[in-house]
Amino acid sequence: MAAAGRAQAARDRVPRIDPYGFERPEDFDYAAYEEFFSTYLVILTRRAIKWSKLLKGGGGVQRSMTDMSRTFPDNVRFRKDAEPCLQGPLYNVLLAYGHHNHGVGYCQGMNFIAGYLILVTKSEEEAFWLLDALVGRILPDYYSPSMLGLKTDQEVLGELVRLKLPAVAALMDGHGVLWTLVASRWFICLFVDVLPVETVLRVWDCLFSEGSKILFRVALTLLKHHQASILEATSVPDLCEKFKEITRGRFVTECHSFMQRIFSEPGSLSRASITRLRERCRARLLAQG
Repeated sequence: MAAAGRAQAARDRVPRIDPYGFERPEDFDYAAYEEFFSTYLVILTRRAIKWSKLLKGGGGVQRSMTDMSRTFPDNVRFRKDAEPCLQGPLYNVLLAYGHHNHGVGYCQGMNFIAGYLILVTKSEEEAFWLLDALVGRILPDYYSPSMLGLKTDQEVLGELVRLKLPAVAALMDGHGVLWTLVASRWFICLFVDVLPVETVLRVWDCLFSEGSKILFRVALTLLKHHQASILEATSVPDLCEKFKEITRGRFVTECHSFMQRIFSEPGSLSRASITRLRERCRARLLAQG
C-alpha cells in the first residue's frame, strides 16, 4: 500500500501541461507517452536537421475579441493571466492578415491555425507569412465567404470514401449523415484540436511541402483503420461518437508510425485524380447554387 501511495503521489506531481502549453486530460497515459517519446526524440532530432538544411537551401476588417477567449481555453499561454499572454499576438496576426487579404478577411478556424503557428514559431511575422501560405496558396477558397474550397473538399472526401470504403459510405448514406458533419471541423481547423499536437505538426509539415492532398490521406487513414468500429454504429449519435473516438488513442499519438500509415493505408491518391474529383464536385456545388 505504501508503495502504491508513493507511486500515486509521484503521478500527482507530474505536470499536466504539455510542452506547447496544453493541459493533459486526467486519464492521460504518461507511461505509454514516455515510451513513445523516448524513441520519437531521435526521429524528431533527425527531422529538425533535415528541415534546417531544406530551409537554408532555398478592405477594412471588423474584429472583436470574441474568438480570442475561445482559442485554446485549455492552453495556459493563451489565458489572460499568462505572462506573456498570446491572445495579443494572435489578434495582431489575424487583424494584419484580414487587411492583407480582403477577399478572406477573417473566418472562424483561422484563429486555431494562427494560434498553433504562433506557438511553434514564437514570432508574429513568421506566423503571418505561414498563415498566408496556407490560406492564400495551399488552401484557396477554404476561408473565403463562400467557403467553396472547403465544401468542395468535403464532397471529394465523400467520393473517396465511396470508392475506397464503400461499407462506411453506405452506413453514412443509410443514416442520412452528410460528410460536412464529419469533415468540416477536421479540414477547416487542419486537424487542430482534433489530433494530438505532435501529430498535427507532422501533418502540417506535409501540408506545407506536398500540398492539401495530405488532408485526404489523414482522413482516409482514420476511417480505414477504424472501419470495423465505425460499422458498429446503429444511429446518428453512435456515428458522431465513433468519429470522436477515432481521433484519440495510441494510433494517433504515436505520430511517426501514424505518418507512415497515411502513406500506405489509403492506397493510391494521385494528384490528377484529386484534381478531377475537385473539378466535378465544385461544378456540382456551383450548379446547386
